[in-house]
Amino acid sequence: MEDMSKSLSESNIPGQTDQRTPPNFVFQRSKRPRECYCDSDFLDFKEEVKTLISSLMSPQQEELKKIYPTLMAIKSTNDNIEVAMASLSAQNEELKRKIQQLEIQSTKDRNYITILEDKIEDLQRGSRRANFEIKNVPKLVKESKEELIKMAISLSNEIGSNISHTDISDIFRVQNKRAKTKNSTIVVEMSSTILKADFLKKSRDFNRKHNEKLCAKHLGFKTEESTPVYVSEQLTVKGARLHFLARDLAKSKGYKYCWTAYGKIYVKKDDNFPTIAISSESQVHNLLQLK
Repeated sequence: MEDMSKSLSESNIPGQTDQRTPPNFVFQRSKRPRECYCDSDFLDFKEEVKTLISSLMSPQQEELKKIYPTLMAIKSTNDNIEVAMASLSAQNEELKRKIQQLEIQSTKDRNYITILEDKIEDLQRGSRRANFEIKNVPKLVKESKEELIKMAISLSNEIGSNISHTDISDIFRVQNKRAKTKNSTIVVEMSSTILKADFLKKSRDFNRKHNEKLCAKHLGFKTEESTPVYVSEQLTVKGARLHFLARDLAKSKGYKYCWTAYGKIYVKKDDNFPTIAISSESQVHNLLQLK
C-alpha cells in the first residue's frame, strides 16, 4: 500500500526520457504514369503530315529549279547595271568637273576679251581724236579730195571757224551701205584736237543762233542746197552704238543733255544732276530701269 501511494504521489518527470519518435508529416505522392502516345494512330498521322508537306514542297522545288537560271540571269543583269551605273556616275562627276573648269576658263576668257576690246576701243578712239564728220552730204560726179577740202573750208567759213588747207591732215568720203542713197558722210581729219573741238563748237553755235540750220548750201553746193547736213565727232562703232542708245535713254527718261566729247558719250538729267559717262550697253539698260 505504501508503495502504491508513493508511486501515485511522486513523479520523476525530469528523469524521464521521451523515447517516442516525433510524428512525421512528410507524405509521398504517387505520380501518375505517363500515357504512351507512340501508338499506331499517331505514327500514321505523322506520316500523313510528312507526305502532305512533301507533296506541297515538291512542285515548289521544281518551279524553283526552273526559275533559278532566270533569277541568276536577272541577278547578273542587275550586277552589270550596278557596275554600269557606277561607271556612269563616275563619268558624270568627271564631266561636271570639266564643265566647271570650262566655265571658270570661259569667265576668264570673257574678262580678257573685255580688256582687249577696251584697249582696241581706246586705240580707235585715239586715232579719231582729231576727226569730225559731216553727214548727209550730196555726192558730186567724179568727186576728188580737193573738192572735199573745198567743201570743208566753205563750211568752216560759214560757221566762223576759218580753217585752212594746211589744217586738214586728210579727208575722205565713207562708202554708203545703202546703194540707193547717194548722200553719205565725209570724214575730216584735222591737224589737232583743238581745231576739231573749235569746229564742232562753232557748228553747234551756228545751228543754235540761226533759224536756217546747216545745209548743203553752206558747203558750196549750187544744187540740192537745202539738203540738211550734220556735223559731229567721228565715233567708233561701239561709240556710235552707245550714242544711239544714250539719245534713246535721254528721250525716254527725260534727260536734258546728251553729248559726245573726245569719242566718249555723256548724259545729264538736268543742271542739278551729275554728268554720267556712258561706257556700256548694260549701263544704259540699268539707267532705263531706274524710276
